[in-house]
Amino acid sequence: MIATMPAQTIKRRGMSALDTQLKDGPVWVFANDMPKYVVLFADDFRRMRHEAFVEGCIQSDAECRAGLAKPATVEELMSAFDE
Repeated sequence: MIATMPAQTIKRRGMSALDTQLKDGPVWVFANDMPKYVVLFADDFRRMRHEAFVEGCIQSDAECRAGLAKPATVEELMSAFDE
């Protein structure tokens, strides 16, 4: 289940209001009945970024091995971005 908390609760009680819920994962913070923020521990964020980086490397390697990539110079890449 996704943990949620109204922004008003954090305004009243401070960030420590999130401590208990964060132990179970990220917490969605709602303002005006709409999701506005997601709060998570810094270590969890670092782990997620690392996992996404590794997955991107694996995908890039697979694309190269499948012949879906071609060598290019920096100038060619910059020109492609400009287009």
